[in-house]
Amino acid sequence: MKVKAILVAGGHGSRLYPFTNITQKTLLPIYNRPVIDYALGTIRRAGITNITIISNQFIGQIAKHVGSGLDGETIHYVLEETPEGVAKALNLARPHNENCRLLIYFSDNITTIELEENVKKFTDHSSNPGCILLSRDEESPHAFGVAQFDDDGNIIDIIEKPENPPSNIAIGGIYLFDEQFWTLIDECQNEYGDDFSITDVNRKYVQKGQAELLNIGKETWIDCGTPDSLLAASIMAKDGKLNPNPFKN
Repeated sequence: MKVKAILVAGGHGSRLYPFTNITQKTLLPIYNRPVIDYALGTIRRAGITNITIISNQFIGQIAKHVGSGLDGETIHYVLEETPEGVAKALNLARPHNENCRLLIYFSDNITTIELEENVKKFTDHSSNPGCILLSRDEESPHAFGVAQFDDDGNIIDIIEKPENPPSNIAIGGIYLFDEQFWTLIDECQNEYGDDFSITDVNRKYVQKGQAELLNIGKETWIDCGTPDSLLAASIMAKDGKLNPNPFKN
């Protein structure tokens, strides 16, 4: 079953004011390329050719930059007129992304990890491979969904932004979901109304025993949502440690 991608590039980008008064945060530079190029590079190098980009009033600027995509690609643009949470944003992209498997990528997550093998595994799997959740070690994981493990090291829950984290394994920003995703989105909406997060969907997979953690290990993962993190990413990009290109070097 084909894997498509949803690139979520919404929100106000309030931590990057005043720059985000005039442009979307994914168009801010990391060295000599905008943030979105690095996210698209990771998606494209994974072999995904059908990409939906969700964004706010600056979606026209994104469309002008990205255009119709590379040869053989399909790019859909979806306008999120007002930010009303992740669930509503994802549902805007639903018409282009049903009956498939999904890479959901929140665009300010820049990583050096390559996902080609994981996407191929998802494509080749016969039915319901579950989900793969990228994770990383965080000294202070309070701002993330945090994995909880049993005594044997199996994931048994994910706690969203806990005051007392059950581990230092943070989950957030990049996910692979199988064809059950929209059904579980609907279940979460029925249970929690519109006030639910992507973590609630991840927990559904955990409860079904179908969640796999992919720890990035020694690879890099930067949340480019602040001036400091943009600067750090720019230095890495200048040093050739981040790759915005659609093909491996």
